This record gives sequence, C-alpha cells and structure tokens, in this order.
Amino acid sequence: MESLIPVVLSGGSGTRLWPLSREKYPKQLLPLIGEDSLLQTTVRRMKGFPGIKVDAPLIVCNEEYRFIIAEQLRLMEIKGSILLEPAGRNTAPALTLAAMAAVREGDDPILLVMPADHVIMDITSFQSAVQQGVPLAAEGAVITFGITPDSAETGYGYIQAGEPMGDNGVCRIARFVEKPDVATAQRYVDSGSYFWNSGLFMMRASVWLSAIGTCRRDILAACRVAWDHGSVDGDFLRVNKEEFTRCPSDSIDYAVMEHITADNNSLPTGVLIPLSAGWSDVGAWDSLWDVLPKDQQGNVLQGDVLLHECRNTLVLSEHRLVACVGLEDMVVVETPDAILVAHMSETQHVKKVVDSLKSQGRPEGELHRKVFRPWGWYDGVDSGERFQVKRIVVKPGAALSLQMHHHRAEHWIVVRGTAQVTRGDASYLVSENESTFIPLGTRHRLENPGCVPLEMIEVQSGSYLGEDDIVRFEDIYGRKEHQ
Repeated sequence: MESLIPVVLSGGSGTRLWPLSREKYPKQLLPLIGEDSLLQTTVRRMKGFPGIKVDAPLIVCNEEYRFIIAEQLRLMEIKGSILLEPAGRNTAPALTLAAMAAVREGDDPILLVMPADHVIMDITSFQSAVQQGVPLAAEGAVITFGITPDSAETGYGYIQAGEPMGDNGVCRIARFVEKPDVATAQRYVDSGSYFWNSGLFMMRASVWLSAIGTCRRDILAACRVAWDHGSVDGDFLRVNKEEFTRCPSDSIDYAVMEHITADNNSLPTGVLIPLSAGWSDVGAWDSLWDVLPKDQQGNVLQGDVLLHECRNTLVLSEHRLVACVGLEDMVVVETPDAILVAHMSETQHVKKVVDSLKSQGRPEGELHRKVFRPWGWYDGVDSGERFQVKRIVVKPGAALSLQMHHHRAEHWIVVRGTAQVTRGDASYLVSENESTFIPLGTRHRLENPGCVPLEMIEVQSGSYLGEDDIVRFEDIYGRKEHQ
C-alpha cells in the first residue's frame, strides 16, 4: 500500500479577511467554518481515507505560527511534523523543503500538497479524486486538481485540459494561464475545457525534487544547503536561516507547473483531475459569505447580531452587540479593537487598509488585542499614559521565560488557579485573590504548577510598555527577544 503524506502549506497572511485575520494570526488559524480552524479542517480532511495509508501530516509554516499550530494539532490528538521557514519564499521552496523532509529516512512517499486556508465542503468527492490520482502519482506523474468552474471568476488562475486519459475526466495538462479579464474568463467557462487552479497538487517527493531541479536549479540548491545545515528541535524541523534567505522566491505554478506540458519530455507527465467538491479559497469576505449558511434573506450572522430589513449581508461580531438596519450586500465585521464596514463588491480591497495600517506603524494590521503565546495568551484590556492592563491565562504546566524589563514594573493579581512566582532570588506561590509586585529591573518568572488554567490580571506601569522591552535569560520554548 502506498504511503501518502499530507503537506499543509500554512504561510499566507490572509489580509483581505482583516480585521479577523491578522499578519501574526492569519485566517488558516481561525475557525471561520465551524469549530475547527481552517488548518485543523485541512488536516482532518485526511482522516478515514479508504484504501490509502495516510501518514502524519507535515505542516510548513513560518516561525510566528509554530506554537499555535502545535497546539491546534495537540487539541486534535494528531502528532505531525512542523517545518519552519525562517523567511517567506513562496510555495515552490516550501514544497522543496517538505520533499527533502519526506525523503530524509530513505523513503519516497507520495505528497498531497494542500494550502491550509482553503475550504472543501464535500469530503467524499475530495477523497475520491485523490484516490484517482494515487496510482498515477505512484508511477511518476505530477497531479493537479482542477476545480470545475461555475462562474467567470477573474480572481483565479485557470488550467486548460489536454488529451483525455480515460473516460473519468482525467486528462493531460495543456497549459496554465494567468488570472484573466472578465471576457476571457467567460470564454474559458463557456468552452468547458478550463478549470480553476485549486493550488492542490500530488506527486512523489523524488519527482518534485527532480522537477524543481530541472526547472529551477537555483531554488533546489539553496534549499538543499539550508536543509543540510538545519536541525531537529522536537516536533520542529528547522532549516538554516542565513542560507534559506538566499533562496529565490517563486510559486509552484511559475517554477514548475507552467513548464509541464505534453510537448516537454524533460519533465514528468502533468495530469489534471477534475474536482467538484464545494471548494473555495476563502480569499475575501464575499467568498466566505458564499460558503456559509444563510437565513431566508441571504444574511450570514455570527455572534451577538440584530438585523432589520437587511439582505445578502455578512455580519460578524466577536465582542459586543452589532445592530444593522436596511443593509444590502454589505460586510460588517467587529473585533475588540477594529470594525470593518464594506460593500460586498469591494472586499478584495480590504488589504489596502492593512497596507495603510502598516505604513502608519499601527499594530492592528499585525496583531489582535488577544495575543497567543506558547504558554497561553494575553488580552490587552486597557492602556493609557504610563500604564497598561492585561488579562493573562497560563496553561497548566506552562511557564513564561525568566526575564527582566528595563522600563516597567508589574503588579500581578491572581483571579483563578495558583501562580508560582520567581522574583529575584525568591520563589513563592500566589493563590486566588492574592497579588504580588515585580519591581522594574528585577528578574522574574511566572509559572502555572496546577492542573487548571492560571488566570490573572497584570497592571504594567512605567515610561515604556512595548513588548520589545523584554530581556530573556531562560526560555523553555527557545524564543528570543519579545516572541
């Protein structure tokens, strides 16, 4: 039985889904469809696969997401490998590193490459399409899954079907084409021979390494050096940062797939398998509205929402009551620190808001008010001149780093659980309804020795309260400054 490794690419930032998706907590980590995050849904899609041995997933992500992803896999009781990219270099280098990781013990498994932030509603049809492709991938073909188009979409690339390979719709790849204008897209759809490019691929690890070596030898060489000078850190596979930053940036499509055609004998056979499985890349708020259940007026509601005379509108509230009157074809998204109001037809331009926030040096483009850390999370409740208030939750058995601040002192009040506090040379317990004080410049650590989450309120005071005012002396998670 062939071995299949799900390779989940989790490097995107999802800026068009701001303010819910942020650069340091992007859409693939959010539960946009149901209770699971999109990444969890992608991994869960591989469970119960009939007739195929599915190995533990390999997640490729950047350093910022590593602890969140590890926690999401732990909650699913799935043990996978997490390959860390020290810099973003697009999907071709990411897949090249994944292929190197897959063959590191002499195996040559089939890789099923999936973006972490896509939605597939019909799992049975998805698994059936993958089953169709496994024998072809085992024989050395490179498979892509083309989405049967239902409209003249200009936001996707297209794949033209070539010579049929049987009576089940499987065919050779004729060519990849760029995102078209409306008239060209309509012509593609009317022809019946073009499919949306899903970003889903399948091939043996060795086949990809050979293909990228033929098409982009520079990418293969840079990845090889970065991999050879990397290390294994528990579940994390680390490549050499200095070497990997020298790697050119390119996508799987541009680097290899556009060169795989029927008349190119130097590359593997390119095969297209049609897929009709309720696929969406959830690229913007209008596409999320498309896939979510609606009321009789076409509205999508999440959270504490009241509507009157609204139609075809998406309203999402995280923090407070949102009331809408007389809206049509609108998007309203409320989070604790930002509110988006946009017309449904303009949601592709939300990323311009994020660009503006970045140019102004504002944090709302990168972080939520609630920030996740490997030990738990904190929520910035209030702030003002020379003070800041946070709600902190520390997971059972977790510990913050042994650290010191140059510019602030901290008051800690335990609300629930018990805190083990290190302050200078002293170590002591702080129980519920008790407090302690950490003077400026004092080494300190906060730990949760109990079996329930530790909840506390932290009041910071001082001349500078930024997260970069942290000097770490010890950290069980291997983090550097202000991570």
